[in-house]
Amino acid sequence: MLISGAKYPTTVTSQGLRGFDTVRRLTRGLDGVEESTAYGSPCLKVNGHMFACIAINKEAEPNTLMIRVTSFEQRDELIAEQPDVYYLKPHYEPGACVLVRLGRVPDDALRDLLRAAWKDASSRRPAAARKKRRAPR
Repeated sequence: MLISGAKYPTTVTSQGLRGFDTVRRLTRGLDGVEESTAYGSPCLKVNGHMFACIAINKEAEPNTLMIRVTSFEQRDELIAEQPDVYYLKPHYEPGACVLVRLGRVPDDALRDLLRAAWKDASSRRPAAARKKRRAPR
């Protein structure tokens, strides 16, 4: 059941309220995580690289999190193993990411995905350094 009137959708499940607050809680303590927004929706970044955000494309289901994954193969495996939890819509196909139904994913699985996405993003050069390198000559 979705809670209406919330700024961002939150789902009530047997695990309690599930929404971006759950994502925040599961990423507490990860070095360099900063909360930001992408197209007006909350997202998490490290070194200026987004690794998770509330999916806002009209094709995405309410209360869905987009999480970066390390490969398209990983994404395909997640969807094949648990299509009731993980899915994809055409808008997101070009990127190495998966859509996660927050009301259906267990905390441990979500924590593992978020940590893997954080680790991958934090290993990349800071976004500001990349932009400086690309400055006009």
